[in-house]
Amino acid sequence: MSRVSLLSDLLSSIGARSWFAGDEAPRSVEVPEIAASCHRLVSSRGEATGVRMAADIINGVRALDDKGIKRFFHMLAEEFSPDPADLAAAATAYAADPTPQALARLQHVAEPPRQELFRRLNLAPGGTAELVKLRERLLPLCRKDPARLGPVDTDLKHLFQSWFNRGFLMLRPIDWNTPASILERIIHYEAVHAIGNWDELRQRLAPADRRCFAFFHPSIPDDPLIFVEVALTGEIPASIATVLDPDRPQIAAEDADTAVFYSISNCHKGLASVSFGSFLIKQVAEDLKEHFPNLKTFVTLSPAPGFAAWVEALPAELRDRLEPAEKRAIEVIATPDWQADPTAVEEIRAGMLSLAARYFLRAKRGDGQPQDPVARFHLGNGAILNRIMHLGDPSRRGLSQAHGLMVNYLYDLPRVEQRHEAYAAEGEIAASRAVTNLLPGRSGHTLKDVA
Repeated sequence: MSRVSLLSDLLSSIGARSWFAGDEAPRSVEVPEIAASCHRLVSSRGEATGVRMAADIINGVRALDDKGIKRFFHMLAEEFSPDPADLAAAATAYAADPTPQALARLQHVAEPPRQELFRRLNLAPGGTAELVKLRERLLPLCRKDPARLGPVDTDLKHLFQSWFNRGFLMLRPIDWNTPASILERIIHYEAVHAIGNWDELRQRLAPADRRCFAFFHPSIPDDPLIFVEVALTGEIPASIATVLDPDRPQIAAEDADTAVFYSISNCHKGLASVSFGSFLIKQVAEDLKEHFPNLKTFVTLSPAPGFAAWVEALPAELRDRLEPAEKRAIEVIATPDWQADPTAVEEIRAGMLSLAARYFLRAKRGDGQPQDPVARFHLGNGAILNRIMHLGDPSRRGLSQAHGLMVNYLYDLPRVEQRHEAYAAEGEIAASRAVTNLLPGRSGHTLKDVA
C-alpha cells in the first residue's frame, strides 16, 4: 500500500470517528430526510463520503421514537425492494436464454437494494452493533405485520448469517480477571439462572471447578454474543441447586470427570435465529477435553420452558385417557406450593416423569420438530436426551415454565455429527433407555393420541 493511500485511509478513519461518536446524543431527524440520505448512500461512490453518510443515518435512526422507527421500516419495505418490472424482465430473459450473463443480471435485480444499504451502513464506526440493535427494534413490529416487514427482516437475517459466520467468531474464556465492563454484561445477559450481584458472579467464575466461555465478534469485541457456564463435577447433578450452592464441596478441575453446561445465554435479541450456540458447545467441549483429559462426560443441565404450557393445553378428552399417576400429578401441580411438601413431591414423581417423556418424545410442532425449544436446539446439535429430573429447578421460574422439570442432554463427542445428521434428515430423537422406559406403553392407547 502506498503512503498516500495509507494516509487517506487514516484520515478517513479519524474523520469517521469525529462524525459519529458513540456517546453523542442522536440528532432528531425526520424519516423523509433519513430516506433521502439512504438513497444517496446506496448510489454514492466515494468511500469516505459513504462512511460519513452511513454514520449520519445511523445517528438519525437511533433517535427515532416508536412511531418514527415504524415509519422507517415501512419506508425500507416500500422504497428499497426489487423493482417488479425489472425482475420480471430479467426472469423472462433468463428463462429464454439461461446464460451466465442472464443469470448474473437476474441475481442483481433480485437482490433487494436494502441489502446494499445495510452493507453500507455497516461501514460506519459501530455499524455492526447498531444494525443488531436495529433488528431488535424490528422484530416486535415484524411479528405484528409479517407480510409487510418480513422481507426487511429476511434481508438483515441473511446478512447477519454471513457476518456472524463461525469463521469470524472468537472464543474467549470469561473469568474473574476479565474486564469489569464485560463482567457487567454477563450479569445483565444471563437468561437462564439470574445472577443477583457480584458475589454470585464470583461464585460462578472464580472456583477451580467452574468455567465460562463466550463468543465475540471482531466488530463488537467488548460485548459477548453468547456465553456458556460450565460446572466441572464428579457426577451428573440432579438439580440446579447443587450446582449453584455456594457451600458445595469444590474439587480440582483435574479431579472432575464430568463437564456440565448449566446455562447458555444469547446476549442480543437482534441476533435471534442467527445460530452459533451449537458451535460454542462443541468447541468448548473439545477445548475442555484437550486441557483436562480426565473429562469423560459432557452434559447439559437444561430447562424445559414449554412443558408447563403443554400440560395446561392438553384437551380434557385426552387427559381422561392418561395414566392414573399422570392424572394425579396434574391435580397436585395445580395446588399452591406443592413443591414444598415432600410427600406430594414423591407421590407425583412417576406421573410427572411419564408426562415429561410424552412431552419430549411425542409432542411435535406442525413442522414435525419437537415442541420444546431447548430440545430442538440440543437434539439438532447431535446431543442425546439422556435423563429427565423431577423438581430439578424449584425456583419460581422453573415452576412456572416446567413445574420444576430439568433435563440432561448428553454430548457424546465421537457420535455428535452422526446424530446431528440423523436428526436433520429424519427428525430422529436420540434418547437414552432411561428416558424411553418412562413412556407408559401398557395403557392400551397409542402414545400419539395423547401427545
